[in-house]
Amino acid sequence: MARSAQGASSRGSLLHALETSLSPLVGVSCLWALAMGMDGGIHTEYFLLGLAVFALTYPGPSRLTLSAQATFVDLLLSWGTTMGLLFAAGWVTGYVRIFPLDVILTWLAVTPVVDFAAWMLLRWKAPTLVRLQGPSERALVVGMNHQGLALASNLAATRFNNIEVVGFVDDRSRERLEAGDRFTLLGRFDHLVEVINSQRINLIYISLPMASQPRILKILDDLKDTTVSIYFVPDMFVTDLIQSKPTVLCGVPVISVCDTPFHGINGALKRGSDVVLSSFILLALAPLLLAIAAAVKLGSPGPVIFRQRRYGQDGEEIVVYKFRSMTVAEDGLEVRQAQRDDKRITALGAVLRKTSLDELPQFINVLQGRMSIVGPRPHAVAHNELYRKLIKGYMVRHKVRPGITGWAQVNGFRGETDTLEKMEGRIERDLDYLRNWSLKLDVLIILKTIRLVFRDQQAY
Repeated sequence: MARSAQGASSRGSLLHALETSLSPLVGVSCLWALAMGMDGGIHTEYFLLGLAVFALTYPGPSRLTLSAQATFVDLLLSWGTTMGLLFAAGWVTGYVRIFPLDVILTWLAVTPVVDFAAWMLLRWKAPTLVRLQGPSERALVVGMNHQGLALASNLAATRFNNIEVVGFVDDRSRERLEAGDRFTLLGRFDHLVEVINSQRINLIYISLPMASQPRILKILDDLKDTTVSIYFVPDMFVTDLIQSKPTVLCGVPVISVCDTPFHGINGALKRGSDVVLSSFILLALAPLLLAIAAAVKLGSPGPVIFRQRRYGQDGEEIVVYKFRSMTVAEDGLEVRQAQRDDKRITALGAVLRKTSLDELPQFINVLQGRMSIVGPRPHAVAHNELYRKLIKGYMVRHKVRPGITGWAQVNGFRGETDTLEKMEGRIERDLDYLRNWSLKLDVLIILKTIRLVFRDQQAY
């Protein structure tokens, strides 16, 4: 799920500026061109709408390293989200009636096609644009360890960057480093300044463990006599970074290592979309919910709603609702997952589980604030207590509200996790979701879930 996009420092300022402004400019240009051709000119309302579109879409994301198919899907999701927000605002304010319907519908259809063509053109010309910015910046990595080698390998494998990794410096011999002959070992730490001068180095990436503080301070002191730009490579053996970002706390610079993505406006967007969508779904499906409830009640003895204790946000215990699909309602110290041909599943329950209709009451949990529509699936308390001891980082998935569907479920990890490897795969994708969350990603997961419900064979 994680994109291998490079930032401005590896692309160069010109290409980075084109990446961030391409989609916003295409959206505005298409609108104004259609206004001139179909409505006689760029009137005030079109000018203001163009400014609104640019404000909503700038800066745009990098898409150069995505496949053509992934680029088109990403463009459709981005454009759909933008137009959804604009139509909602226009409907509430009444401004939507100002614009001719044929102009708006044509703009809606044409823009993603033109945008896709523009991105394909930029991808074709990107190497030329990088070369036009002058010679490559020469980089040196301090510390030939796992994260340093990963950085150098990624830079070498990326077409659209203007950074050349010249080599490494390290005090250990090449025999101890086990790095093969992929990169040159140019000297020891004490020779750092000489290497910088002789190799005409522009960039330094310090890739040393946090435990090497005295050595790092010595290196930084040596580098004061140079003009190189200095960057730290995160020490990944300490922990896997989740939503890492720098900030200042009471005047002291700090960097978060593991955090929730739902702070500030992101939290408001996430909660707002949950409330709006779950309310709409519950109202629209009310007749179906009543029919299922009656069928469950008449089909077998027991309650209509199965309540099970799960771990919610921050590991707090919550109660999750489902339509009862079994003859039992297990919620003790040991909970056996449903298996293929499980005798505990009722005839109606098999249909409900296959179509995920048994999950519909969880939209009530979403309105209660216990769950989200998209997020890591909640596991039974007994399963949490088992797997938190077996899988490193298992509890990190509880930094956010659990979801009715999630990134793991639309990537082959729906249904029974009968092996430790399957659960590890599920947790890995849950953490990917935390690292890369966006409202657009939530929309993609919802669309994938709808498609999955009609053809998946893993739920039983």
